[in-house]
Amino acid sequence: MSTQPKSAPTYVWEPTTDFLASKYGLPRDSIVRFDVNTSPTPPNLRDVLAGSFDPALCEYPPSDYAALVAAAAQAYGVGADELLPTAGADEALDLIARATLREGSVAVVATPTYAMYRIVSEQRGAKVVEVPRLGPEEGFRLDIATLAMAARAAQIVWLCEPNNPTGVLEPPERIGELLAVLESDARREGRETPTVAVDEAYTEFVGRSVLPLRYDYPKLVVVRTLSKAHALAGARVGFAVARPETLAPVTSFRAPASVGTVSAALATAALLRPELAAGNVARIAEQRTRLLRDLTEFGWRPYPSQVNFILIRFSSQSAAAAAAEALLRVGLVPRTFGPGHPFADCLRLTVRSAQENDRLIEAARGIPA
Repeated sequence: MSTQPKSAPTYVWEPTTDFLASKYGLPRDSIVRFDVNTSPTPPNLRDVLAGSFDPALCEYPPSDYAALVAAAAQAYGVGADELLPTAGADEALDLIARATLREGSVAVVATPTYAMYRIVSEQRGAKVVEVPRLGPEEGFRLDIATLAMAARAAQIVWLCEPNNPTGVLEPPERIGELLAVLESDARREGRETPTVAVDEAYTEFVGRSVLPLRYDYPKLVVVRTLSKAHALAGARVGFAVARPETLAPVTSFRAPASVGTVSAALATAALLRPELAAGNVARIAEQRTRLLRDLTEFGWRPYPSQVNFILIRFSSQSAAAAAAEALLRVGLVPRTFGPGHPFADCLRLTVRSAQENDRLIEAARGIPA
């Protein structure tokens, strides 16, 4: 008797720009992606790459990614042996799950958050235990006590800081409190401490990191990306960052040369020009302040944000759905949340350029909250 293999959970990507343009009968160049948290313009790296960029596209990239690793080590203040380049942050998440989880393992996720933590865990056959964040009146902070209790049976705890989609940072000191409790509980009970993976995709927007905590909690793994502040989402470059002994099993699962030569060169150049990312963060922060102010004036209810997107709550799920449809009809694509999601009555909107945000503000004037 044969059995069918179980289908693995997959991440459902957003509809393409071409699909949306066709569906709503709009010119392709009129579609603005307010749903994917990318930057509105790429960095200007021409002066960095000019005369020195000679990608040997007929050859594989160097196996050690020495130039990229050196640039990242300088940018992040870590050792070269603490860095694993990956094809975007998502490959780092997948590798961490593969190194940590087996059939029957337990993964703890602080929700609502990025869906990939659940997906990569369930793909390994792990049971996912969700620990809800505290409510909006408490700034969607982590429930430290409940997380620590759930982690007593877990092999990994997934955190996103600043969190997507709430847009706020858990102070690193509170993450340190959680790690101390996890370490203490494991020592007292004579078991392995769980791996704690902290996704810092948006860390450049807040200027704070949990990386120093790796000295006190050796099984901390931090994930970084060049997709957000560095505006290189299309290059797909990220990193897993951890102490060498913690990084070693993660490294063993990475396919050779998963970061392409062109992507590695672009990422190296961007990391060597931190002022470009800083300028991008400053421009986005200015536009974020403007959007928060203007949308509030129209009666919309955005939550505070420290990153490059804003979470907005509507009066009901149907009101959020109607607002999303109204925006889509004029070529503005919001991030929506499905039925049953804690934010089903919300939209998430990426902060984009001044001109693109002008279109959003004008459209919002006539949309009930």
